Amino acid sequence: MIELDEVVELADAVAASEGIASGMGTYGYGVQVVVEADNSEGAVELAMAVLAGAIEKSGLPSWPVVSVETIAEDEEVFYDMVDE
Repeated sequence: MIELDEVVELADAVAASEGIASGMGTYGYGVQVVVEADNSEGAVELAMAVLAGAIEKSGLPSWPVVSVETIAEDEEVFYDMVDE
């Protein structure tokens, strides 16, 4: 199970890429990073390199990647907002 200190190490390792990390209390971990690329495929390649370096730096096991998503800066993102 992933411990808080491991997530903190991973978060520190992806911070240079405006990254965040998650996974405390689970059997996996995740990151979100910001990269600049000409297309989605290039963004995935860059992000995977950031992830590989972060995993090595944090000491976490190198598990298979199960999901990758990209979003372009010019794409609109809609969030469900609750009026309170």
